[in-house]
Amino acid sequence: MCGIVGLYLKNSALQGKLGALFAPMLIEMADRGRDSTGIAIYGDEVDDSHVKLTLQHEDINFDWPAVVAALEKGVGAPVDWFQNAGAIVAKVKGDGTAARSLLSSEFPDVAVRSIGLSIEILKDIGSPEAISEKFNIPGMKGTHAIGHTRMATESAVTTDGSHPFSTGYDLCLVHNGSLSNHNRLRAYLKKQGIVFETMNDSEVAAGYVMWRMQQGKSLEEALIAALDDLDGFYTLTVGTRDGFAVVRDRIACKPAILAETDDYVAMASEYRALASLPGIKNARLWEPEPGEVYAWGHTAHEGISRQELELA
Repeated sequence: MCGIVGLYLKNSALQGKLGALFAPMLIEMADRGRDSTGIAIYGDEVDDSHVKLTLQHEDINFDWPAVVAALEKGVGAPVDWFQNAGAIVAKVKGDGTAARSLLSSEFPDVAVRSIGLSIEILKDIGSPEAISEKFNIPGMKGTHAIGHTRMATESAVTTDGSHPFSTGYDLCLVHNGSLSNHNRLRAYLKKQGIVFETMNDSEVAAGYVMWRMQQGKSLEEALIAALDDLDGFYTLTVGTRDGFAVVRDRIACKPAILAETDDYVAMASEYRALASLPGIKNARLWEPEPGEVYAWGHTAHEGISRQELELA
C-alpha cells in the first residue's frame, strides 16, 4: 500500500496553479500511506551553465548560510538560494560535480535530494497533509510534479527511505508495490557502479532505470527492459525534465488510473485523487494496460509498448 500521483500541465497558463492543483491529489492518497510523503516538482529552470540542488538536513535550524558560503568559495561564483522548511534549493554554477564533492567532504550530514536544471525534491516523515503544509506545496509553481505517500512494508521509516528517489539529473522514481529480487539486483548494480544509500527496494528500481539510461537507453526503453528484470508487483512513475512516464508490471495488480484533457495529463493510484481537477468529468479516463509504458513530455511517445518499440 502506497499512493502515487502525477500531474503534467499541457496548458502553460496553469503553471502558476500547479501546487494548488497537485496538493489535493497528494492529500487524497493519505489512506494509502502516512509514514512519509514526498514530491518532485519541475519548473524554475536554470540555464545550462548552472544546476539546481535540493539539499536537506534533519535540523530545521541548520546553518545553511555556512553551506552556501562554502559552495560559493568552492565554485568561485555566487549561489542563489532559498530555504523551504528543513531544505534549501541552491542554484550553483557548473555541472554540480564540484558542489557534490564539497558537500560530501565538508557537510556529510547534508542530503542531496536532487540535482538538475529543473527538478526539486522535497520529502519527509509524516502524512501528506503535514508535508503539504510544511513545504507549502499549494503555493508552488511549475510544469509538472509527481508525488508519493508511503506505507512502509520492507524497510525503515526514514526521510532517506521515502520517495521520490533521485536517479540522475532531473530524473526520479516513485513506486507502489514490492520487488522480490531487489537484493540480488542491488548487488549486481553495485558492481556496475550504482551507489545505494538505503535498503529500500524502490531505490533499486530507481538505480536500475539510471543504469539502463547510462547504457544509452531512452526512458521508455529502460522501463520496457525493467519488465523483464524487475520481479514483483509494481506501478512505477518516473519523472523527467520533460514530463513523466508510467508503467505497471505484466500482472498489474497494483492500481493506477490516467486522465487526459487538453490542459493536463494526470495519474493516480485511485480515481478519487483526480476528482478535484478541473474538467475531470470530460477527461479521457483509462487504466494503464499491463506491461505497457505511457509517457508524456516534449519528446515522449505516448503509450509505447514493448511490441511497438521492437517494430519501430
